[in-house]
Amino acid sequence: MFESAELGHKLDKSTYDEELPRLREQLLQAQYELVSQKGFQVILIVSGVDGGGRRESVRSLNEWLDPRHVETHGMGEPSDEERDRPDMWRFWRALPPKGKIGVFQGSWYSMPILERVYGKTKLADLDDALDRNVHFEKMLADEGALILKFWFHLSKKNQEDRLKSLQKDPLTRWRVTERDWHHFQLYDKFKKTTAHALRLTSTAQAPWYIIEGTDERYRNVMLGKLLLESIRKRLDAGHAPPHSIGNLPSLPRVDEHHLLRSLDMTQMVAKKEYETRLESLQGRLALLTRDPAFQKISVVAVFEGNDAAGKGGAIRRVTGALDARMFQVIPIAAPTEEERAQPYLWRFWRHLPRRGRLAIFDRSWYGRVLVERVEGYCSEYDWARAYNEINEFEAQLVDHEVVVVKFWLSITNEEQLARFKAREITPFKQFKITEEDWRNREKWEAYEQAVVDMVDRTSTEIAPWTLVEANDKRFARIKVLQVLCDSLDKALKRHRDKSSKKSRQGIPRNG
Repeated sequence: MFESAELGHKLDKSTYDEELPRLREQLLQAQYELVSQKGFQVILIVSGVDGGGRRESVRSLNEWLDPRHVETHGMGEPSDEERDRPDMWRFWRALPPKGKIGVFQGSWYSMPILERVYGKTKLADLDDALDRNVHFEKMLADEGALILKFWFHLSKKNQEDRLKSLQKDPLTRWRVTERDWHHFQLYDKFKKTTAHALRLTSTAQAPWYIIEGTDERYRNVMLGKLLLESIRKRLDAGHAPPHSIGNLPSLPRVDEHHLLRSLDMTQMVAKKEYETRLESLQGRLALLTRDPAFQKISVVAVFEGNDAAGKGGAIRRVTGALDARMFQVIPIAAPTEEERAQPYLWRFWRHLPRRGRLAIFDRSWYGRVLVERVEGYCSEYDWARAYNEINEFEAQLVDHEVVVVKFWLSITNEEQLARFKAREITPFKQFKITEEDWRNREKWEAYEQAVVDMVDRTSTEIAPWTLVEANDKRFARIKVLQVLCDSLDKALKRHRDKSSKKSRQGIPRNG
């Protein structure tokens, strides 16, 4: 979930100085149209790790906009008056009227996350609060509000460097408190809890945008552009219902960093090493699936990737290690008439494996946010809401002790072209290449952006994506097997530890 926000995004000063005047002008124009139409209000949540720059970015935003039409709220600890009322009372009071922008530094997410990290509440309490927030935001969206939520992220090292830098400078030393350093010591807990919260609450009507907070110019431009694009889209739609237009733009590119382009596609495995490691990993996988504890769990493996990236070959190296009675490979094509008559996740639910078995999906439910999005087979609102629906679907699997392993096999544009041409001249491979494959190449960049959005929004703490550098097929197959074995090994150990704990507590195991 935080992968794209740890790449080291930066925006050079000359580009920033060139873009900023135009951005400020467009933001003011959009703001004045919002004020004159008074058709909806904008609710902006700006949160993030300590030192991530949320306060500085809000200050910049207030400088760029007409402050007469912006209401900024710093929501800290509730006062005695607020404690006498239901938790959400103080937020209801602070909501902006139509035609204005309300900025919340600290929000209905702050206390539930903080209390969970401090150990004051259980996970179930956090989930109850998050569920309440989702219903609250849906109600606001159904009433016409435009809701945008920003999380400014720093890696652990960058947060430490940032706090030390601020503390070292006499002019900024006051910004760093003992509380900031205490929170830094809890970084891993905050990251895990935040990932959980963002996963459950990033919805089509109120999406979270995760922005790298290291570089001030980068985060300011990202915040400004996303706000501008979202307001502009709603204004241009007139009085159309919010769900008919969507409000989920992709993160705009303001530098050269890109999640897929950051992969090292030169990685290779020599043939002799490949044969040795393949035999070893297949043997390890076979033994793991024969472990008695495996009968208490199941596996769902998802294979997605560029056309000709080698999904089939990777899958065959997995199944080559398994008893044929233990697995099913489910190739996913266009939905049938029967499947079209059901909600889109229905056809995947029906293929979920029993305990002690594996289901291997050759393409999957992610088609909703990939091919259906790019080709226009569903509305923007439908694919935008699918991120949250998919995350919830996978959470239910994990809660039931299903090991969810997701692979994106990535190849370069040039490598795909070479493989397409090879398929055309190889008789026994010609069935693999179609006119549709060639047509899809024309939308390479659109698919690339859809993949980045997919990983950013569905690589969760419970079901992360593994990006596989697949220009070299041998390297890709070894990486897939290694990750699958490691994931299964961890799941088996986790199950044994849980069973052992129940036995010590005298709790009967339910099988």
